[in-house]
Amino acid sequence: MSKQEPVQIQIEIDEATSQGIYSNLTLMAHNETEFILDFVFIQPQAPKAKVRARILSNPIQTKRLLAALQENIRRYEEKFGPIKIMTESEKEPSQYQGHYL
Repeated sequence: MSKQEPVQIQIEIDEATSQGIYSNLTLMAHNETEFILDFVFIQPQAPKAKVRARILSNPIQTKRLLAALQENIRRYEEKFGPIKIMTESEKEPSQYQGHYL
């Protein structure tokens, strides 16, 4: 039995994608076979928000993403200190009120 060599993947990114898209709200839905992540930009005092990007992923890849995010947040907080998340009582009335990540 021979040992398989790891496949090296070359990943390319075009100019527009490399600029990134800012999101300050993430919505998530799922069914048995996929997760849907909507990355939204909402402006203060604005009655509407726009989905900037939608990512569809399978459960295995989504769980890998979760693990990678947890590891990177751990590293970030080790370097820069804890990330504070506001509780409902700390939010200003003008901020978006809804379910978000």
